[in-house]
Amino acid sequence: MKRFDPVVLIEQAQAARDRAYAPYSNYRVGAAILGKSGTVYTGCNVENAVYPLGLCAERVALAKAISEGEREFVALAVVTENGGTPCGACRQTLREFGEEIVVLIADASGAYRETTVAELLPDSFSAKDLQDR
Repeated sequence: MKRFDPVVLIEQAQAARDRAYAPYSNYRVGAAILGKSGTVYTGCNVENAVYPLGLCAERVALAKAISEGEREFVALAVVTENGGTPCGACRQTLREFGEEIVVLIADASGAYRETTVAELLPDSFSAKDLQDR
């Protein structure tokens, strides 16, 4: 696995968090995902008055990466005020690209913990389950 500096990835997620559009919840989230290529893609949450249409920071970052041709990922940093974890939809979306992706969960002060997609989403469903039919 490619090594990376977690503090730098968290700083990039924090910068993305500063750009969040969260006028309803005021819960700003930033994410930065490191592709195997070494490129970092950032995202922030984008809320909408029609609540279900809001976008999570993690999936925004991932969509940016995918749209640029990246398909393999090393790590994701997510920053919230209180160190909130990725939602279930984000966990499942990340799982599509690998259980081994490192996930850094940080709060606004930069304190963080490290986990993986597999630890966040045990017994997950994947493309392999579709092939086993």
